[in-house]
Amino acid sequence: MTGTVRINVHPSFDVLAATTAARLITKLLDVQNERGEATVVLTGGTVGIATLKAIVDSPACSAVDWSKVNFWWGDERFLPAGDGNRNEVQAAEALLSRVGTDPERIHLMGSTDRFATVHEAAADYARELADAARLEHFAGDASEDAEVPSLPRFDVLLLGIGPDAHIASLFPEMAGVRTGDSNVIGVENAPKPPPLRVSLTLPAINSAQEIWLVAAGSDKAGAVGLALAGANPVQVPAAGPRGEVKTLWLIDQEAAAKVPGPLMVRQHS
Repeated sequence: MTGTVRINVHPSFDVLAATTAARLITKLLDVQNERGEATVVLTGGTVGIATLKAIVDSPACSAVDWSKVNFWWGDERFLPAGDGNRNEVQAAEALLSRVGTDPERIHLMGSTDRFATVHEAAADYARELADAARLEHFAGDASEDAEVPSLPRFDVLLLGIGPDAHIASLFPEMAGVRTGDSNVIGVENAPKPPPLRVSLTLPAINSAQEIWLVAAGSDKAGAVGLALAGANPVQVPAAGPRGEVKTLWLIDQEAAAKVPGPLMVRQHS
């Protein structure tokens, strides 16, 4: 059973980034108050990184205990460690190196320095996720007979959306968006450079408690409109994410230009 879907439209890119940052701070605080720690899955892209920068700029930033936030990634470019095009490098510059995070809680996807192939990097990340899930399972109140999950709890999973409607590194009509039997895949021949990437699969994404799809700009309007109109995720991957508790579309006015009118009236909040 998937949770509710909500659409929040903001007047500009800057307001979208600032509001998403404030929302994430509040969510992390709520989860930490309840569970002691929180887990977020990060995304790259212009608005994703702008959101991380806006967190640092927020007066409420220090209210979060950043040393007790677990960070994972939805996808990563298979490039050398430290390459400026890697999402983790941009996230470190924008947020992670500035707020007192615990390096042990920052789970980076593999680079070309560590792995010979993108598929080896994907397999290693799947193993790391499974190890975290196992530790979380046995640290909780689960019965010894309960099945051990292959993924830890994701409190919030952030996703950007490409003009072609790709999410993470799941591209239209490619094998990755059809994958249902693994949590992490290696992507070859991605239509957007670089061609080699590591990505969570749609089932792994949809295990998150809350999924936040964040998009800005008129070039995203077609993808957003098709996704919210109920397109097939194979052709429109952005139509596929559904959080266990909540799915939030956080978009600016330009990205909302082609959202079906009745849907806007019913789900805008």
